[in-house]
Amino acid sequence: MPGGEIRLTIRKLLWLFFSTLGWGSLAGLIVGTILISTNNEFVLWEVSSPGLNVMNVINIILAGATISVVSQMGFFSYLIFRYIIVGIIRKKRIWEYIQLILIAEGILFLTHLRYLFFDFPRSSWLEAITLPVILLVIAIAVSYWKVKMTKGSAFIPTLLFMFVVTLVEGIPALRLDSPPSYVFMLTPLIVCNAWQILKLHRIIRTE
Repeated sequence: MPGGEIRLTIRKLLWLFFSTLGWGSLAGLIVGTILISTNNEFVLWEVSSPGLNVMNVINIILAGATISVVSQMGFFSYLIFRYIIVGIIRKKRIWEYIQLILIAEGILFLTHLRYLFFDFPRSSWLEAITLPVILLVIAIAVSYWKVKMTKGSAFIPTLLFMFVVTLVEGIPALRLDSPPSYVFMLTPLIVCNAWQILKLHRIIRTE
């Protein structure tokens, strides 16, 4: 990051790619198996048949791997965006305020605006805040974990990434009025995003 030269080798990039791919596939397999076992109507593709069968297992593994690639695209897009913004906004405090505003807007989006944008049916207040609260709690937990591994200044950037970037990556699933669909997509996204942000400081070396 700013203030030092980032050393990121091809070997480290490949390790991050394949390890994230593995976590995404595993998360997809676990959550997909649970959803298929508890919901007989849950299928990923129209050509699939309901129930736990070989084809569905293959599909959920491939879907988890695909979601992990989406996660990695979002991760590196975030890193590039952050690097550019930090270069433009020299005052650290201003950038922190901007990140907090983005997080607040993300919470507002999940609780209200997505119903307007995607024409979702109105639900109770409790139902509306359930997903934002769950995602925010997970993001805070990962951020605290990141702080313990690095330093206090990593909290807000990690929170921004885990909440806002995960939200943006998960929009295709959130467009569907189907809780199993966004549970299936968000779970691998959260796992892969957490893995990447927690390992970031280990794969780069600054001098």
